[in-house]
Amino acid sequence: MGFFLKKAVSFFIEPLGMILLLSLLGLLFLFKKRENLAKIYFTLSFLFLFFYSYPPVSNFLVKNLEENYTKYDYNQKAIYIHVLGSGHRIDDNQPISSSLTTNGTKRVIEGVMIHKKLANSKLVFTGYKGHTSISNALMNKRFAIALGVEEKDIILNKKAKDTMEEAIFMKSLLKDDDERFILVTSASHMHRAMMLFKSIGLNPIPAPTDFYGTTTGSFLTPPNIGALSISQMAIHEYLGILWAKLQQFLH
Repeated sequence: MGFFLKKAVSFFIEPLGMILLLSLLGLLFLFKKRENLAKIYFTLSFLFLFFYSYPPVSNFLVKNLEENYTKYDYNQKAIYIHVLGSGHRIDDNQPISSSLTTNGTKRVIEGVMIHKKLANSKLVFTGYKGHTSISNALMNKRFAIALGVEEKDIILNKKAKDTMEEAIFMKSLLKDDDERFILVTSASHMHRAMMLFKSIGLNPIPAPTDFYGTTTGSFLTPPNIGALSISQMAIHEYLGILWAKLQQFLH
C-alpha cells in the first residue's frame, strides 16, 4: 500500500500532475463563480506548462542528474552486470524490441554490450510485472536472449518493485559487500541508484546509459512535448532522491 501511495502522491508533485491539478482547481473555482481564484490557478498552470516545456529548463534539470557519472569504462572487470528494471507492455502482435520502454531497451542493450566484452559474466535482470501479466525482468531476459545472450548467463528477480528492492536482491547474490559489480541504468536515475546501493554497503561500478542532456541547445528553442517529458523524468528523480534521503535520516 505504501508503494502505491508514494506513486499517487508523487504524481501530483511532478510537472504533469501539478499542471493538471492546477487546471482542475481553476475549473472548480470557475464553476463556483470565483473568477479571481480561477484566473490565478489557470495562470499558474500555464506558467508551469511553459516552464517545464522550455528546452533550456528541461536540459538544465536532467544534465544536473546525468553529469554525476560518466559512461562505463569497458576495461573494468566484474562477474555480475545488474540491469535495473523499467516499464514494458504486452502485445503479441509486436516484436520484443517494441515491448520495452525506450529507456528499458537502452538499458538492456548496454548490459548486453558489456556482457559480451566480459568473459564468464552474468546478466542480472530485476523488475516486477506492474499492471501486466509478465515481469519486467522476464521481458528483459527475452530481449537479451534475442540479442544473442545465452539463458544460462541470466539471473532474474521478478518481484523487485523499486530500486531499493533491486539493491537488496543484488546484495544477496554477492559473496561479500566489497565484491564489485556493474550497475546499468538510465543516466538520470544513476545518482539515486548509486545512493541506494551504497546505503546498504554495496559499491557498484556505474554504467549509465539513456542520456538526454545536451550541450547544443538554444535559448530560442520553443517549448515542446519532448522537453516536458524530460522535465517530468528529472523531477521524478529529484523527488526520489529527496525521499531516499528522508528515509535514511529517519532511520
